[in-house]
Amino acid sequence: MTDFRRVTDDISVSPQIAVADVEAAAAAGFKTIINNRPDGEDPSQPSGHEIEAAARAAGLAYFHVPVRGGPTPEQVETMGRIFAEAQHPVLAFCRSGTRSIVTWSLSQALSGGHSRDELIALGHGAGYDLSGPLGG
Repeated sequence: MTDFRRVTDDISVSPQIAVADVEAAAAAGFKTIINNRPDGEDPSQPSGHEIEAAARAAGLAYFHVPVRGGPTPEQVETMGRIFAEAQHPVLAFCRSGTRSIVTWSLSQALSGGHSRDELIALGHGAGYDLSGPLGG
C-alpha cells in the first residue's frame, strides 16, 4: 500500500515501500527514489537491491543512504547532494518516513534551502513533528 506524503513539489516521503509500490511511484511521476532504511532492519522488508532493481526497471534513479537512529553529518550532506543533483520529484523512504524527512530537512536547513520554521511547517503538513530534530 502506498503512503506517499508530499512535503514539497520536489520531495515526498513514505514509510517502507514494497517492490510493487515502485511502479506506483513511477506512475505518480516520481523520478528518483532515495532509500534511507538499512537492509535487514526487519526480516519482512524488501532489500535495497530489490527496490533498486524495481526502480531501474521503472526508469527511476535510485540511491541508498541508510540511516540508523539520527542521521550523521555525512548522511545529511549526502542526502543534500543527491537531492540537489537528482531529477525531481524525489520519493524518500525508511520504516516510517521520519528518518527520510529529518535527513532531508537537516540538509535543507544547512544549505539555506528552507528556514527552520518553513521546514517545521512542511513536516507538519506531511504528518511529522520536526520541532525536536530541528532544534525546537
